[in-house]
Amino acid sequence: MAIQFSVTVRNAELDAIEVAAGTAAVLKIYDLTAGAPADCAAAITGTILATMTLESSWMADAGSGSKAKAGTWSDGTADNAGTADFFRLFATDGTTCHIQGTVTATAGGGDMTLDNPVIAAGQTVTINTFTLTAGNA
Repeated sequence: MAIQFSVTVRNAELDAIEVAAGTAAVLKIYDLTAGAPADCAAAITGTILATMTLESSWMADAGSGSKAKAGTWSDGTADNAGTADFFRLFATDGTTCHIQGTVTATAGGGDMTLDNPVIAAGQTVTINTFTLTAGNA
């Protein structure tokens, strides 16, 4: 039998992610140049397309084992042009990675979705959806 967690434990795990990253977490979106890094600790292999500092309460409270973005996640001006492939969410310091995942167009199956993952330098980049789901949820 696999270990099972209650909804209360799963929600607490998810809420702890926001606490660990801090009240001014930094989201960076990258274009691949040599494949996505293996994990959050691996060296970055892409070009930064967009950087945004998230609002102080950047995720909604966890419920039923999932936690969705809160508010508007937007970057007023993209850093570079390219096609968004993966993201990293860093702590307030902008260097400690806590989450890494894929980026696709809306309904493209990525961990995070944009209305258009093809980004032009200087354009506004807005995250459409981002939800974390705990195991067993």
